[in-house]
Amino acid sequence: MYLWLHHLNELEASVCRAWSRTGQRYWIQRPFALVSRLGDGIFWYSLMLVLPAVYGLEGLQASLHMLATGGVALLLYKSLKGITRRERPCHHACDITALVAPLDRYSFPSGHTLHAVSFSTVAIYYFPELAWFLVPFSTLVAMSRIVLGLHYPSDVLIATLIGLGLAYAGISLIA
Repeated sequence: MYLWLHHLNELEASVCRAWSRTGQRYWIQRPFALVSRLGDGIFWYSLMLVLPAVYGLEGLQASLHMLATGGVALLLYKSLKGITRRERPCHHACDITALVAPLDRYSFPSGHTLHAVSFSTVAIYYFPELAWFLVPFSTLVAMSRIVLGLHYPSDVLIATLIGLGLAYAGISLIA
């Protein structure tokens, strides 16, 4: 592992410990686990199916745009995880517990957050009236990754920036 990444892990571990301890309360853990599970793709693919039914051809265009953005996001985040190989907080420190099973070993960047931000941004571009729901949901997905002991705050922050960048790059291509 890169030396700078080890130092960053140490800096962020205290935040992860505090959030993970908070998440161990059942009434906090269960809702965040549910939001995280929905953020695995269930919610986003359901939204992509619903948009054409509600909005017609414009909904289909938005769904296809979201699907294309998601494909690029997947390739990018898997590449970054393979390059950085940053251990998850629950693997880095024995006192940070993964409250749900991680999908893979590495944490940087948060794929859940990257997809939530990029999908939400694209959907809101087409249908601004969805922002009242998509922005809070995406925020909860991002928070869930830290609360559940799976990501560092910087994993989530950088994933947010990458998700915004991908979404706006895709939007600029069609605008």
